[in-house]
Amino acid sequence: MIVPIGRRALLAGAASVFATPTRGRAQKLDRVAFGTNWRAQAEHGGFYQALATGLYQKRGLDVTIRQGGPQINSAQLLAAGRLDFNMGASLFGALNYLQSGVPIVTTAAIFQKDPQILMTHPGQGHDSLAALKGKPIMISAGAQSTYWQFLKHRFGYTDAQIRPYTFQLAPFLADKKAIQQGYLTSEPFKAEQARVKPVVLLLADGGYTSYTTTIETRADVVRDKPDLVQRFVDASIEGWYSYLDGDPGPANRLIKRDNPDMTDPLTAYAIAAMKRHGIVVSGDALTLGIGAMTDARWKDFFDTMSAAGVFPSTLDYRRAYTLQFVNKKVGMK
Repeated sequence: MIVPIGRRALLAGAASVFATPTRGRAQKLDRVAFGTNWRAQAEHGGFYQALATGLYQKRGLDVTIRQGGPQINSAQLLAAGRLDFNMGASLFGALNYLQSGVPIVTTAAIFQKDPQILMTHPGQGHDSLAALKGKPIMISAGAQSTYWQFLKHRFGYTDAQIRPYTFQLAPFLADKKAIQQGYLTSEPFKAEQARVKPVVLLLADGGYTSYTTTIETRADVVRDKPDLVQRFVDASIEGWYSYLDGDPGPANRLIKRDNPDMTDPLTAYAIAAMKRHGIVVSGDALTLGIGAMTDARWKDFFDTMSAAGVFPSTLDYRRAYTLQFVNKKVGMK
């Protein structure tokens, strides 16, 4: 699900869809277009919950969620003015925007842990990230420019280990020594459906500190419409608390409407996995609330990737994000 910004051409500019609030008998809602990073799924649940339960409307927003997909780069739609907010995939993307001069700013981090995993078969001695050094691993082209760089730096992996990943589970199921990339909330479920209980190695538990499922917008929106940004961030955070702690049914119905492939069993598995592994509520989010970000966390990620040679040490990484809209304990009980 990680798609580097450089893979697709930047679309031509278009007018923002923001509407100016007016007052009369009723307040006119501000129209907002929000793009996700893939087809609708439980990993987008809090945003759909905020829409389905009226949390966006309560804060004066008329939100349209535009789902992503293999031929859609929502980040580029955001930069072109076709979207007002976008779901970011990782801090690699945020820093790539900055390095390329694309004026996109990260305003919140919904996932404190990236759900990216490596998946192995049981009983093969492949029970830790360190143990996979030197072993063939199936990963995508997108992975090679992102989290693979972390694995090389932290655990000594080399490019000689790379094997092509086809986004199909059959090669993994056919070879007990196979190792492949995956997403915590998806591939293990599919393996279990095929009667294989995989070993799941969450990169975040191995020191991979990238935030993901972030809320991005353009720098001019942060500058000129901070109240609108705050309302969207706050309502989204409240939606995530509602989705994880309350009845996720309203969001799940919208998700299934947009993506019928998101079955009830897969949805339930994904929600349980996010809760069990603290994908949304862990670390700084435990005390600062969902969406939390800190300077220390950004610095740690940047320093690691700079030392790995991914980004120049002179890059002013602080310009990639703002803490203006988070760490306010919104929605916390």
